[in-house]
Amino acid sequence: MASKLPIGIQGFMGLRNDGYVYVDKTEYIYDLAHNGKVYFLSRPRRFGKSLLLSAMKYYWEGKKELFRGLKIEKLEENNPEAWTKYPVFYFDFNGANYNDSDALECILNEHLDRWEEKYDITPEKEQTLGSRFRNLIIAASNISGLRCVILVDEYDKPLLEAMEDKKLLEHNKGVFKGFFSTLKGFDEYLQFIFITGVTKFHKVSIFSDLNQLRDISMNEKYAGICGITESEMKEYFADDITEMADKRKISKDECLEKLKKHYDGYYFHQDGMGVYNPFSLLNAFADRSFGSYWFETGTPTFLVNMIKNSGADLRRFTDHTIYANDRTLKDYTGESTDLTPLLYQTGYLTISGYDSRRDRYILSFPNEEVKYGFLESLLPAFVPKATSTNGLDIFTLDDYIENGDTEKIRDVLTALFAGINYTLETDPFEHYFQAVIYLVFTLLGRMVQCEMHTFTGRIDCKVETDRFIYLFEFKRDGSAEDALKQIEDKSYDLPFKADNRKVYKIGVNFDSKSRTLEDWKVSE
Repeated sequence: MASKLPIGIQGFMGLRNDGYVYVDKTEYIYDLAHNGKVYFLSRPRRFGKSLLLSAMKYYWEGKKELFRGLKIEKLEENNPEAWTKYPVFYFDFNGANYNDSDALECILNEHLDRWEEKYDITPEKEQTLGSRFRNLIIAASNISGLRCVILVDEYDKPLLEAMEDKKLLEHNKGVFKGFFSTLKGFDEYLQFIFITGVTKFHKVSIFSDLNQLRDISMNEKYAGICGITESEMKEYFADDITEMADKRKISKDECLEKLKKHYDGYYFHQDGMGVYNPFSLLNAFADRSFGSYWFETGTPTFLVNMIKNSGADLRRFTDHTIYANDRTLKDYTGESTDLTPLLYQTGYLTISGYDSRRDRYILSFPNEEVKYGFLESLLPAFVPKATSTNGLDIFTLDDYIENGDTEKIRDVLTALFAGINYTLETDPFEHYFQAVIYLVFTLLGRMVQCEMHTFTGRIDCKVETDRFIYLFEFKRDGSAEDALKQIEDKSYDLPFKADNRKVYKIGVNFDSKSRTLEDWKVSE
C-alpha cells in the first residue's frame, strides 16, 4: 500500500498525529542533544530543515507521545532526565516577505509579543528587541528552573531576499546584530541552540557572537541528517517504488535508476552518504512521474543576475572543473564575487569528488533535475527572445536538429543572438556567445560537448542525435569559411568516420561590432 506522503508538511506534530510517513531522523536529535550545545546547519531549501527543527522543538518540550516507536524513544529509555519540558524559543523566518525595511523587526516583534504574553511580561517603553529577548530568557529560566532552548529556522531568509538591495541587506544584518548579540555571555541560561539556513554569512553576528558554535554542515557524521538516503528510500517507500514502476511500465530496478538519476546525488562530505532531495522525491512518488519539482518556485532573481553579470563560464558546471576548499564552501560574505560557495550552499552544486593531495573539493550538478532546471532558469536572462510564441523556443529548434535542417537551425540561432541585450564590458563573444550555445544545446537534452578535445585540437561544440552529428567551429570577426576550413584542416570529424550517422560540419562567424551571428557555412 502506498504511503501517506507528507508533501509540504513541516510540522512534526501534525505529521505524526495524522499518520504521514516519517523518515526517522531522531537518532541525530539524540546525538546533538547529548554531545553539544550550539550548532549551525546549512542545507538547500526544501531539504527538511524545518521538519527537523520542529521535531527538536517537541523533543525539548518533552512530548514523548510524539516519538513513540522512533529511534530516540529507545535511546532515551534509560535516561532519568529524558523528556524534561524545557522552555523553547522557536524562531521561524519562513513565510514572510522581507522586502520592506521594517519586515524583519515586525517578525521578531510578533515572536516576542507572543512569548511576553505567555510569561506575563510587560516590556518597558522604548526597550530594544534584544533587551526584551534577554528578559524573556531570564524569566523563562527562573520560572521553569531550567535553561532555555533556542531554535532558529532559516535565519538567512531576510538576508537572501535583500541581496539586490544593499541598504536593506545591511539594515537586516544590523537588526540581527542587535538581537542575537544578547545571547553572548548568557551560557548560564542556555541549554541548547540550533540554527539553520541555506547560507552562512560569516560577517553576521549571530555567528561571531556565538564563539562555541559548531558548524555541522560538512560533518561526515551528519551528512544524512536532512534529505533521504537510498537505504531510507527503499525502507520507507518500497510500495511507492513498486507502484511507480508499474505506472511507468518499467521494472523496479529501472525505476530506482531513474529516481537516482533525477533526484539523488547530494553530498555534504567527501566520504559522507549521498541523499535524495526529499521534496522532489515525495512529489515524484505522489505523481508517479519523474517530473521537476524543486524549481517550481524558480531560481532567485538575485542569483540569476549574479551569474549573468559575473562572466562565469557556464560550461564549467558540467565538466567537473569547479573547485573549492573547506573554508570557501562553509562561509559566504555576501560581498564576494566568487559564486561557488553560494551555488553549493543553495544546492545547485554539490561535492562530486575530492583531491586529498591538494585538499580541495570538485563540484558539479547533483542530478538532472537540478542541471536542467538551473539552466532553464538562466536561459531567459541570457536570451530574452527564447519563447514559444515567436518560434524561437527549444522545442522548435529540437525539431530542426532532429530532422537535420541546418538552414532552419541557422535561422533560429541568428534570431536568438539578435535579441541578446549585452550588458558586460567584457568580450561578448567569450561570455555570451559560448554561454548561449551551451545553454541552448544542453537544454535540448542532446549529447552536447562544448570545446571537445580531439587528437588535433579542440572543436568548439559537438551535438549528437540518433541520426546526425553536428560539429561547430565559431569565429569572431573572421569568416564562416575560415571556421569550416579549421574543421577540415584539423580533421575534427575523423573520430566519427566509422559512425553511421550523418556528420554536419558547420562554420559560424560572430561579428563583435554588430554583435550578431553574421555568417554560416555547412559541409557534409
